[in-house]
Amino acid sequence: MVGIAAAVLFLSVTFGTPAAGAAKEDATMKLTSTAFGHNAEIPKPYTCEGKDVSPPLAWSGVPTGAKSLVMIVDDPDAPNPAAPTRTWVHWILYNIPPSATGLAQGVPLRELPVGTREGLNDWKRTGYGGPCPPAGRHRYFHKLYALDVVLINLDKPIKAAVEKAMRGHVLAQTELVGTYERK
Repeated sequence: MVGIAAAVLFLSVTFGTPAAGAAKEDATMKLTSTAFGHNAEIPKPYTCEGKDVSPPLAWSGVPTGAKSLVMIVDDPDAPNPAAPTRTWVHWILYNIPPSATGLAQGVPLRELPVGTREGLNDWKRTGYGGPCPPAGRHRYFHKLYALDVVLINLDKPIKAAVEKAMRGHVLAQTELVGTYERK
């Protein structure tokens, strides 16, 4: 019970309480990939040792009141999971239309759902940057948030700016975690 209370407190502090008037949903938002399962290894094609393309992602259970979605992919184990010092951001997408149900493998900017905007990853560029850990097995969190607003154009924001804009607007969230260790 303490773990649940801590998780609720973390979400409340990080993103604020759910938006006023937010509809309560019976369905739970889910994020999956046909390339890897939850807590399973991310295949080489989606990493720096492969083609470095984004994995296929699909989601369901988006709340009825959602106006947009946000996808953040990050690695909290950087640079070394034995002594992590930062969270490395691999991909930021925001203002994904709630009608979208996923992203194709290696989706280029021109094929993102209409209205979707990109943020800057920690390579200081837009787009997907796959796992490329310098040491050990890292975890890669693919996080999807349903918001009750469409965010203003944040002009290639970093993760902190997107999270700040999301505060108080998160209706639901889900995550898919993959792992990777360089061979």
